[in-house]
Amino acid sequence: MRCPFCHSDDDRVIDTRSAEGGYMIRRRRVCSNCSRRFQTVEKIEQQALRVVKRDNTREPLDREKIRRGIERACSKRPVTSDRIEQLVQSIESNIYNDYETEIPAKEVGEIVMGHLAKLDEVAYIRFASVYQEFHTAKDFIHEVARLTQGPIPSRS
Repeated sequence: MRCPFCHSDDDRVIDTRSAEGGYMIRRRRVCSNCSRRFQTVEKIEQQALRVVKRDNTREPLDREKIRRGIERACSKRPVTSDRIEQLVQSIESNIYNDYETEIPAKEVGEIVMGHLAKLDEVAYIRFASVYQEFHTAKDFIHEVARLTQGPIPSRS
């Protein structure tokens, strides 16, 4: 590993810690040349999974896009940043366990909604209203009824 300050490749690890539930390792290092400290992160490199959008275009699965959607849905709700990170990690794990190369965007949304429904009902309704493109108050009422009472016949 090259020092980001003096570019020497002579350093030593002074501390190693697991992060993100064991999916990442953080290492604190000290450069033997300039004695400055820096931190590195090791993460499992996963095969690039592509999301198939409604118009059949494909784009890489973006963990940050999932996080942003969840953060917006959980805005001003009693949900901690750590809990959001755990949720994103769990969603990402589910997706990589169930799909190898491609996943329909609809499935990503359904997986996120399933996790949000367990986490916070208000955040779930917020996310669902954008994801399912609610247009009327009836759409909200139908989804709240479904969430609180179980499945209801199709939305009209």
